[in-house]
Amino acid sequence: MRPKIKITLIDRKGPVPCHRGHKIGDTYDFDTERGKVCPMAMHVAFPYIDILRYGGKIPGQSEGTAVFCCPDVDTLNIWKIEKITDHEISSSKN
Repeated sequence: MRPKIKITLIDRKGPVPCHRGHKIGDTYDFDTERGKVCPMAMHVAFPYIDILRYGGKIPGQSEGTAVFCCPDVDTLNIWKIEKITDHEISSSKN
């Protein structure tokens, strides 16, 4: 079973609010809500998601995470991807 992937907007560095309307704290499940995330941000996120989901590690990042920014120079939303393990899913149900 593939691990779940959570995508969260954690910061914004650009001078213009997100054109897609994303706000800091917005969180999405990759498998069920990826269509709600800006396509430009998802274009950048896909390689990181594949690396994390299939056992890789991003150099310089905490285990199971990747932080990236969207390519919109006016907005520069900062996103965090987290691989959610079976253990974390089980713990959240208790």
